[in-house]
Amino acid sequence: MSITISAGMVKELRERTGSGMMECKKALVEANGDMDLAIENMRKSGLAKADKKSGRIAAEGIIGVKVSNDGKAVAIVDVNCETDFVAKADGFVDFVNSVTEAVLNADHLETEEELLALPLEGGVTVDELRRGLISTLGENITVRRFEKFKTAEGGTASYLHGSKIGVIIELAASDAELGKDIAMHIAASKPQYVSEEHVPSDMIEKEKEIFRAISLESGKPAEIIEKMIAGQIKKYLAEVTLLGQPFIKDDKVTVGALVASKGNKAVRFTRFEVGEGIEKKEENFAEEVMAQVRAV
Repeated sequence: MSITISAGMVKELRERTGSGMMECKKALVEANGDMDLAIENMRKSGLAKADKKSGRIAAEGIIGVKVSNDGKAVAIVDVNCETDFVAKADGFVDFVNSVTEAVLNADHLETEEELLALPLEGGVTVDELRRGLISTLGENITVRRFEKFKTAEGGTASYLHGSKIGVIIELAASDAELGKDIAMHIAASKPQYVSEEHVPSDMIEKEKEIFRAISLESGKPAEIIEKMIAGQIKKYLAEVTLLGQPFIKDDKVTVGALVASKGNKAVRFTRFEVGEGIEKKEENFAEEVMAQVRAV
């Protein structure tokens, strides 16, 4: 015995799943009007669709950043999708906000598996909501990376440039204005390390070898070459370290000098930029058209 599927039932299922009208009606027909069974079947279908899309390149997306009310904790999340169009969709933006909030409130979160298993509002996990969103939006969605800083004595700050670049920083002492200024600097200048002490020794030795090979071509005496190498290393360290860089708002002082003048210290930072390090598929439409012409 078949049951009549009313518009109200379809509306309710759409509100509960975020799926399209026709998809909801079809699910209700197949479940003979059983709302819970329809939702279960749609979730199973969504998981299958999500698995099929999991291999597709997701190099667009947005960065999520949230700071705790007391300023003692800050979280940053990089969530990727396939197109900028989906990155602007309300469902995707809401998902990023939910995941960032969950990371901020979580304790001892270290691995991607732990992140995906985090419960969100409504009882679903991050991964369950992610897979459902893949089914709804039709694109691969990945929570690529995350970071959280928490301090007892110091303070944290953040900066979000649009939705594509995000920075979080921890300071030895709480200073919201200084923290934001430094985070903005990091977003623009992309330092790799906080200070010289954080630069791996093998990186410095590698740079020395490069500079030595270049300097030897000058034909200058060995002692002069060593001084040239020392100068080049000093310049290199200033370029790759936060404290060694000229402050973007006033290049007459370094970030290190600015922080010291405030009686503070920069402890650590993280900078995320959407798509960095992901090899995107290059589309050559001219070649594609020519190939089609030749095939005719």
